Amino acid sequence: MTDHPATDDIIGIGFGPANLSLAIALRDAMVGSPLRPSFRFLERQERFGWHRAMMLPGADMQISFVKDLVSLRDPTSPFSFINYLHVKGRLNTFLNLKTFNPSRVEYNDYLAWAAEHFADVVAYGETVHAVRPETREGRLAAFVVEGRDRAGGRRLRRCRHLVVAAGGDPAIPPPFSALVNDKRLIHSSWYLPGIAGALGQPQLEGPQPRILVVGGGQSAVEIATDLGERYPRALIDLAIRGPALKPADDSPFVNEIFDPAAVDRIHDAPAPVRAELIAAHRATNYAVVDADLIQAFYATLYEQEVSGVTRYRLRRSTRVLALEAGAEGLSALLRDDVAGIEDRQTYEAVICATGYERAAVPAILDPLRSFLAGETVDRHYRLPLDSAEPRVSLHLQGFSEPTHGLTETLLSILPVRAGAIAQTILAEERAARATIRTAAAQP
Repeated sequence: MTDHPATDDIIGIGFGPANLSLAIALRDAMVGSPLRPSFRFLERQERFGWHRAMMLPGADMQISFVKDLVSLRDPTSPFSFINYLHVKGRLNTFLNLKTFNPSRVEYNDYLAWAAEHFADVVAYGETVHAVRPETREGRLAAFVVEGRDRAGGRRLRRCRHLVVAAGGDPAIPPPFSALVNDKRLIHSSWYLPGIAGALGQPQLEGPQPRILVVGGGQSAVEIATDLGERYPRALIDLAIRGPALKPADDSPFVNEIFDPAAVDRIHDAPAPVRAELIAAHRATNYAVVDADLIQAFYATLYEQEVSGVTRYRLRRSTRVLALEAGAEGLSALLRDDVAGIEDRQTYEAVICATGYERAAVPAILDPLRSFLAGETVDRHYRLPLDSAEPRVSLHLQGFSEPTHGLTETLLSILPVRAGAIAQTILAEERAARATIRTAAAQP
């Protein structure tokens, strides 16, 4: 345990793509500037990794490589995906692919390559439990970040500017949540290690394991497809709430919702109009699947009809009403809402591709609530603080979809958002330090 908290001017909680992009923006903003505040990032993973449990063979990114960590803010940056390809010696061969969408595996490698440049300011294996206020004469003067390091020891850190980009929590709705500690129940966020733990190595002989995948989005269909290839004898049910798998709308006019300028339009709109805009574009991101993947999955189902061998079943308009654990597997009570029929099926594994949930204010900030003037960030992603010193700010990344739009939880405008946060923090630092110099110069 540290008796005296280590102090940095800026601390970022989480070191995924959002705060990695912020690290680059902070470093860029300090080039040639006498202002050089210290910054540090805390990451609970033992090493950098982005959705490692969903690094599936053949899975591609759903956005252009141009929407990398920096290019929308500074296309000349050495941290661009193009420069990554150049450094790795793959620029020409990538161009020969004639695609804007790299594989998910390659993009993760790009992110890890960029993260390596900041190894000296990242504390990996450090889990944050709470952020507490440090006060001076009743005013919020600093944040004290409480956590555990990789050795399990208590760790305290202190800062004046805090940026939380800890990501969402896996959404595991009832009735699945009651069995969250059963290794046979798996969320997509831990799919690869989870399915290996539940089923072990593929068997070429013996019983055919039956697996249920729940969800109607991209991850659900990717997982269902991967299961069939990973476990050649598996029987896979894909249960979706709707009557059909729906394609993601990535047409040009609709796709403008992911432009940086769209954030201003949404943020500045009246609250009811803002909600309508976000709802109108949900088909770009939620419970939708790439058209190519839908086509491939449909072709697989058709080939089954031709061969007469059924391994995949698409269970449309179907809900899981109950889930019970037994020695033989997880017993699911399923209801087809269209036919009005219920049936019970036992599965060796159940996979929830049910997305993520995010509170407006992360729970680790609960000790600060008496200093919050509200739970809605401003245009620059700052939470309003009450009774705080001028040199103190609290920013959130990834928690403000209702006010900033669908880009908030995605990769689309990371560098623009990171640049705005970096410039806001540095402007506050300049103003505070100028005030301190003026006060010191007075007789």
